[in-house]
Amino acid sequence: MATTFATLDDLRGATGQHLGWTDWIPITQERVNLFAEATGDHQWIHVDVERATAESPFGGPIAHGYLTLALSNLFLPELLAVPGASAGVNYGTGKVRFPSPVLVGCRVRGGAEITAVEEIAGGVQTTITITIQVENQDKPACVIESLSRWLA
Repeated sequence: MATTFATLDDLRGATGQHLGWTDWIPITQERVNLFAEATGDHQWIHVDVERATAESPFGGPIAHGYLTLALSNLFLPELLAVPGASAGVNYGTGKVRFPSPVLVGCRVRGGAEITAVEEIAGGVQTTITITIQVENQDKPACVIESLSRWLA
């Protein structure tokens, strides 16, 4: 369930607030293959199950790092809502890191913390650190400093 900030004023005071965690979602070979089709990245370590199982250091195919990053766009609306904003737009990212691979067949979830809120013309800009975890793994798969603009 999303943490809701009814107004931009509520959001302005949210620095340091953890927004919780999403439900787990499976990383299937089908999802990886669809991402490969969408991006043109058909590297064998992602899409050739037999070769990845035989030759990859991970023992099987892994999700694209950018697929893992893209899942932040699925997770963030599940964690945060600002109904008092006229619009919320992606502004970009700060640092993005991929500390560990995401093996096909595992499950991942997203968690987020508001790490900064800054005034901009017409609204506020948030830096939200999104962490994507792999189930039963200590090291995160992806950590993103996501920049969003919330307009009045």
